[in-house]
Amino acid sequence: MCHPMSDPAPDASLAPLSPDEIAALFTRADRQFLFARWGRPLAPVVFGVEDATVSTLKGAIEAVTALAGHRMTDTDPELGANLMVFFIRDWAELTETPGLDRLLPDLAGTVGRLASVDANQYRAFRFDADGGIKAAFVFVRMDAEMAQVPAETIALSQAVQTILLWSDTAFVGASPLAVLSEGGPAILKPQIADLIRAAYDPVLPVAATDPAHALRLAARLPRPQ
Repeated sequence: MCHPMSDPAPDASLAPLSPDEIAALFTRADRQFLFARWGRPLAPVVFGVEDATVSTLKGAIEAVTALAGHRMTDTDPELGANLMVFFIRDWAELTETPGLDRLLPDLAGTVGRLASVDANQYRAFRFDADGGIKAAFVFVRMDAEMAQVPAETIALSQAVQTILLWSDTAFVGASPLAVLSEGGPAILKPQIADLIRAAYDPVLPVAATDPAHALRLAARLPRPQ
């Protein structure tokens, strides 16, 4: 089981995110605000790794889903699996995977762009009629950099970045995870954990394009005692 949170050291406590900081996490590079959470239970499947790593990844997804107060299931009635995670060695492998072009429009173009920037991860989402996340496709290229990262950290990072539709620039230069001691396990930053919980408040809509949604999220964050 992967534990997304543990009690941080006293000096690791952080003030709640401000509305502007929250808005930035869901404002894309084109300046469009776009928030979405899963509108259905997650049914994950993992390809390209050994059984032990599959268990680690599914454990992380389960932990983050529980943190959100959301649900998992064995099978999505419409899609079967709605969260597909692929571990690969080279982006070219995607064009050789049968049927993947039906999941990713312009597969060849996407592969070319990822290869051109030497990316080591990519996530694509599909949405229900009301804007909630319907499916997600996660691709992790195990390059030299990624190979140095513990499997538990990769698993938790991907689970966190898939539980919501974050901005494409949300965690550039600032990981949602933290390591409290050298060589210790990575945990989810408390501020991000609180935001995920707030995002899944059933009173809130599953999707929003108005930046004012950040104010609703901020109002649901816990305040220091």
